[in-house]
Amino acid sequence: MNSKNAFIFIFITIVIDATGLGIIIPSLPSLVSDIAHISIVDSAEYYGIILGCYAFMQFLFSPLIGSLSDRYGRRPILLISLFGLGIDYIFMYFAPTIAWLIVGRCLSGMFGASFTTASAYIADISTPENKAKNFGIVGAAFGIGFIIGPAIGGLIGNMDVRAPFLFAAGLSLLNLVYGTIVLKESLSVENRRAFSWKSSNPVGAFFQLKKYKGFALIFVVLFLVFFGGMSVHSTWNYYTNGKFGWSIKDIGISLTVVGVCIAIVQGGLAGIISKKFGEEKTAVFSMVITFIVMNAIGLSTSSWMIYVLMMPYAFSGLIDPAIRAIMSNKVSESEQGELQGLITSVLSIAEIIGPPIMMAIFYYFTAKENFSTPIYGMPFFIGSFAVLLGLILFIRIIRKDKRG
Repeated sequence: MNSKNAFIFIFITIVIDATGLGIIIPSLPSLVSDIAHISIVDSAEYYGIILGCYAFMQFLFSPLIGSLSDRYGRRPILLISLFGLGIDYIFMYFAPTIAWLIVGRCLSGMFGASFTTASAYIADISTPENKAKNFGIVGAAFGIGFIIGPAIGGLIGNMDVRAPFLFAAGLSLLNLVYGTIVLKESLSVENRRAFSWKSSNPVGAFFQLKKYKGFALIFVVLFLVFFGGMSVHSTWNYYTNGKFGWSIKDIGISLTVVGVCIAIVQGGLAGIISKKFGEEKTAVFSMVITFIVMNAIGLSTSSWMIYVLMMPYAFSGLIDPAIRAIMSNKVSESEQGELQGLITSVLSIAEIIGPPIMMAIFYYFTAKENFSTPIYGMPFFIGSFAVLLGLILFIRIIRKDKRG
């Protein structure tokens, strides 16, 4: 299979995976509320823990999956991950308690670390000149998945809060069959490297930073930006429901619109912008837009304002592909899986601590016993400050590199 066909498969794979993830998002808070027999508002704390567990497992397993793909190839790791996700969605469909749901999300995080392998696959089949564009198109695949997923999840979830999990399981297993038939290996035998437990666990992986010491501060930038973004990802359901009274269906529609915007920006504009301005300027531009828009979302007073801000917010998705391209172009083919695993682990730390912190902030500033008038936008203000810190640090990195 040539690189074009391989890229199409990975694109479709990520679309289906993102669709499966997007399907469950609108109804997950309601499922938590239903299982725990508590109100939607009180489910916020459990929700943050559940999101954090998913990220914690990605943190643990991303280095391992990245190293395994460097040793045994991308294909078998991707297929195993797809199988695991499909079975796990079925497990979560039948979850009778919060504990079972948490275990299910942990398994989702473990198998969901396949994005590490997908990113390494893209690096394998890309040239240095088109990596930013290709990573951007991968981001667009997520956008398309989030067009389809939340729309389906919002509709199905209104009828049965558990049904989206079963639908997601079907998509993952269907994709497994498709991949088994058409997916070819992208990493040649001569470019594979020996497996090492030292670099395949999260603690050992971070010691591998010494191999990438020139990237140390860039990892900090990625962490700050992603941590800031958790304010949107973690509190969206609760923010829009509490401030504007949105239903599961409304939230599903809003996420669908966000997905359309992301697909337009990352699929249609990422390559153009990075080619014209370069990855560094693209990342800076995206961080500036993200900082402004996150504050604007927090200050919004009407639903229509949220929809107006969705397109500029989609430009936040250009940060990750631009920075991944910068880093990927500086390592060898045999290190792509390790690097992508390390990036995923760094981002997973933000996902581990971000949701509980952002949900705790949201819960505190909206509790009636603390404030007579809820401050729904506080997580967005704090998140935007983290993005601002990342922007300042990234500009300093660029200036230092230019000085040599």
